[in-house]
Amino acid sequence: MSLPLSPAALSPRSGEPVPAAGPSASARPARPDSARPDSAWPGPVWPASARVLPSGGLAVGGVPLAELADRFGTPSYVVDEDEIRARARAWRAALPDADVAYAGKAFLTRAMIRWVEEEGLHLDVCSAGELELAAHAGFPGERVILHGNAKSPDDLRTALRLGVGRVVLDNTGEIARLAALVPPGARQKVLVRVVPGIEAGAHAAVRTGVEGQKFGLSLDGGEAADAVARILGQPRLELVGLHCHLGSQITSVGPYLAAVRKLVLFLSDLRDVHGVTFPELDLGGGFGIAYRDGEPAFDPAEYATRVPAELALRCAHADLPVPRLAVEPGRWIAGPAGVALYRVLAVKVSGGRTFVAVDGGMSDNPRPALYGVRYTVRLAGRASAAPARPMTVVGRHCEAGDVLAEDVPLPSDVRPGDVLAVPASGAYHLSMASSYNLVGRPPVAAVTDGRARLLVRRETPADLWSRELPD
Repeated sequence: MSLPLSPAALSPRSGEPVPAAGPSASARPARPDSARPDSAWPGPVWPASARVLPSGGLAVGGVPLAELADRFGTPSYVVDEDEIRARARAWRAALPDADVAYAGKAFLTRAMIRWVEEEGLHLDVCSAGELELAAHAGFPGERVILHGNAKSPDDLRTALRLGVGRVVLDNTGEIARLAALVPPGARQKVLVRVVPGIEAGAHAAVRTGVEGQKFGLSLDGGEAADAVARILGQPRLELVGLHCHLGSQITSVGPYLAAVRKLVLFLSDLRDVHGVTFPELDLGGGFGIAYRDGEPAFDPAEYATRVPAELALRCAHADLPVPRLAVEPGRWIAGPAGVALYRVLAVKVSGGRTFVAVDGGMSDNPRPALYGVRYTVRLAGRASAAPARPMTVVGRHCEAGDVLAEDVPLPSDVRPGDVLAVPASGAYHLSMASSYNLVGRPPVAAVTDGRARLLVRRETPADLWSRELPD
C-alpha cells in the first residue's frame, strides 16, 4: 500500500516546517491540497509543485512554464530541485541502514551531483566521463560505484586515480585487467555482477536479470562462481559482495524478493566452497515510475518493509551474516522531477489523424522510438475551452518513427506557437539526447521557490562545428 509524502516534505525550501521523512515515504506524493478543485493540480505524473495558473497555463516550482519557454527557448528540460531532493530523502529515510546510490545514467549534471551528495546518497556511474564530472563536482570518490559491461582501460584507470569506492566486475576479463592496474600495496574493493535468472522490466531491451543478454555472470551456468574464485586469487582485489540488476521500470517488489532468495543461496555455496562470507549485497535499481495517469509506480516503503526482512530471514536460515544492502534508484528520483517543453510548429490532418509537430523530437527523447514509451502531454501556456480530441505529437526529424506521444488528448484549437509540456521527463532524456540532423541538445533549467536558473546551456551550431577539422 502506498502512503503519501506530505506537501511539506516535498517542499524543503518553501519556508514551511519539514517533518522528518519516514518509511511511509511513497512512490507518489499526495495532491498538495485535497480541498482544491481539480484544475489546481495537473495530475499525479507531474512534480508535486505543479499548479494550474489563473491564466490556464502551468507552473512548476512557482515558475510559469510558458515563461521558461520564452526565457530559455524550446525544446528545453525543466527540473524541480525540491522534487529531486524529496525523492532522494524518501529512499534514505526508507532504508537508513542501507547504501542508496543514485544511478547517474538517468540524469547527470554538476548540480544534480551536488544535490544527491547533500542528501547523503552514493553515486553510481558508468564511464570515465561520468567519473570525471563527479570529481569535478566534488563528489567523494569513496562513495562512487563504477558499473559497465565493457569498461575501457581508461575507465578503470580513471576509477583508480579518483579513488572510487567500488568497481562492479561484469566479466572475467576485467578481473586480471583491473588487478594489473592497482598499484603495489593497494587493494581495490570490487563487487561481482551476477545474473540471477529473473525476468523483470517493462520491455525486453531493459530486462537485465535474465540469461542471454550482455550484462553480468550467470549463476546457473557457473560463470559467477568461476569469477568469484578468480577474484579471491587476486591479492590486489578485495571482493566485498555481489551485485545484480534485474531491469528497468519494475513496479512491484516481487522480483527483488526472488533475487534475494537466489543470491543468498549463492552466498551460502560460496561460504561452503571458499570459507568466506561477504559484507555487501547490491540489488541494483530499476524502480518504475508512472508516465501517464493510472499507471503504477514503485513504492520504496514496501521495498523497505519486505526486502530487508526477506534478506534477514534467508540469511538466518543459511547461517550467514546479513550483508549491508545497497540500492540504486535513478529514474525514480530524477524522472518525475522533469518536464520537457516544446513549441508547436505545425498542425495537420492526414489519414483521419491529427498530427501536432513540435520543435524537438527523437533527438531530445528517443525513448518512445526505442521502447514504445507513452507520455502525457498538456497545453502549458494558456487555457482552452475547445473540446479535446486525440492527437499525435511528432518531432521535427526525418524519421517516420519520430513520434513523442501517440493519440493524446489535446484541445482541438491547438495551434502553432503553443507551448506543450511533457511530464516525467527527468530521466533518460538529457542523458540519451543526440544531435541528430545537427539539432543541438536542449538546455536544462532548474526551478525552486519561484526562481529558475540554467544548469546546462543549449548546444549551439558552433558547438557542433567545433569538432570539424579543416580538409
